[in-house]
Amino acid sequence: MGLDGGAVGDGAGGEGAGGEGAGGEGAVRAGGRRRDRRGRGLRGALIPAVLPAHRTRAEQFDELVLDAVEDLERRWARELAGTEFAVEDVPPSDPAPWEDGGVPLGRCFPAQSGQPARVVVYRRPVELRGEDPDDLADLVHDVVVEQVAHLLARTPEEIDPHFDGG
Repeated sequence: MGLDGGAVGDGAGGEGAGGEGAGGEGAVRAGGRRRDRRGRGLRGALIPAVLPAHRTRAEQFDELVLDAVEDLERRWARELAGTEFAVEDVPPSDPAPWEDGGVPLGRCFPAQSGQPARVVVYRRPVELRGEDPDDLADLVHDVVVEQVAHLLARTPEEIDPHFDGG
């Protein structure tokens, strides 16, 4: 008998059936079960999927953008109706003519040719400038406010009286 109750050589743990010779450490066995090698317990997720720490940085960033957008949509619902908000990892390599050569943190695209207006926030440049989670949340909010202000031809202070721009 093998360690798992199956006979040695019956395909339940011997060579060639998911044992050490067939797949190395942690190989899935023929019955779909995993072995607890060396008594350290079965491996799995360190953090359950339902906990906030399980979210990826991209998911956390998306949530920051949604929070900023929801705040603005409460105040500017009519003006922002139909506007799309998006997150992209990095800006395209071809800057817009009005951009000064720095890496943009966001862009807005006015509605045209049947396409809705669109505000895009670039995740990686914003993340790199955020020093801590609170600073990142403030920066995301400021970027969204600036882009909405540009889209609506207003000042950021008109869009959000608490805008600090710093």
